[in-house]
Amino acid sequence: MPKVLIIHGPNLNLLGKRDPSKYGTVTMEQIDGRLRALAGELGVGIEIFQSNHEGAIIDFLQKDSSREADGVVVNPGALIRYAYCFRQALIDLGKPVVEVHMSDIATTGVNRSVNILDDVRIGQVTGLKEASYYEGLKEIVAHIRAKTCDT
Repeated sequence: MPKVLIIHGPNLNLLGKRDPSKYGTVTMEQIDGRLRALAGELGVGIEIFQSNHEGAIIDFLQKDSSREADGVVVNPGALIRYAYCFRQALIDLGKPVVEVHMSDIATTGVNRSVNILDDVRIGQVTGLKEASYYEGLKEIVAHIRAKTCDT
């Protein structure tokens, strides 16, 4: 069974309490529950991790169990603007990555022109609130299955 890592970056533990116009009202725990159900429907295993600290996310990516994953869905939050160590950890992992954001990152935040994952990820889903995660999981699973069929 393929395995996908789901990574929630900084501040995503506050989902449901943060600006609902950008992020909706669902909590991270509710999103995780739906991701587990969707993973079951898609026939994949998932491992979910959240941290407000770049180093903790890097440590998670470097674990042996993470290295066994077939792909990654990540909501890096503001880490996409400056977290080059995080970027390198994803490169070193060597797995396909789909980047997701609940808001439309092209229209919010500072330094909108920089995304350190532009040349690392195979796909990006933004602006769909919690559905960004679900579409991201579907996208990475489709990629993993297509790659499996090619070999």
